Amino acid sequence: MKKIVSILLCIAMFLPASAQRRKLQAYPMYYIVEENGDTTFVDQLDPSWCLPRGTKMKRGDWRRQYKLVYNFNKVYPYALAGSKMMAQVDSVIAADASKRSQRNAYTRDVMFELFDIFGKDIKNMSISQGVLLMRLIDRECGIPPFEIIKEYRSAFSANFWQLIARMFGQNLKKRYDPEGEDARTEELVGIWNKGHWDSFYYAIFFEYPKKTVIKREHLKSTVKSREERRKNADDEAGLMRKSMKEAKEMLKED
Repeated sequence: MKKIVSILLCIAMFLPASAQRRKLQAYPMYYIVEENGDTTFVDQLDPSWCLPRGTKMKRGDWRRQYKLVYNFNKVYPYALAGSKMMAQVDSVIAADASKRSQRNAYTRDVMFELFDIFGKDIKNMSISQGVLLMRLIDRECGIPPFEIIKEYRSAFSANFWQLIARMFGQNLKKRYDPEGEDARTEELVGIWNKGHWDSFYYAIFFEYPKKTVIKREHLKSTVKSREERRKNADDEAGLMRKSMKEAKEMLKED
């Protein structure tokens, strides 16, 4: 008995102080009593991903693509929200905007509303996140950003925003390529759609992903009468001047 006590004391002496003070945290487990009287304890483990390691790049080694995974988690919800809003715009135009003037005024209001909803978030994105968002918008909407602006606003507006993109070395006309350049992104979309994203993200970063919160996914803009359009006419040219000024300031800072 003395020998056992001395061994226990020696073990306790070599334990870290934090381990000695740490309180055990536990919770009651669910159990099932079998017909023969045996008790079986039951618990549920979160799904996990086993990712291969190695010096060479392997198809499943997403740890080497952690930046893409991190950026995708942040920007994909914006692309999904944009797809929903685009469907809403198409529906409103088909139902209420029979005249070209109504359509132009409505899409202008939508543009300013989108800037109000997403403007601040997009300005805080890195260039790589902005590029990924453009690619995902093309995937979800089936049309590249340049053609979206051209279709809903004008060729002039599309060329202006293309100029802004070119200043940062990007191209609004470039198409999403799920079998080529965007193949890894397409894999992430598949994981997201299967509902495995949280566990996949945890396997890479050892923490659950921060959820991107969209202020709202439903547009409030409506097709207005001629009198209302005159009262609420926003200055699109002023918005372009402001955006160009901000783009130049960002390039100077870089």
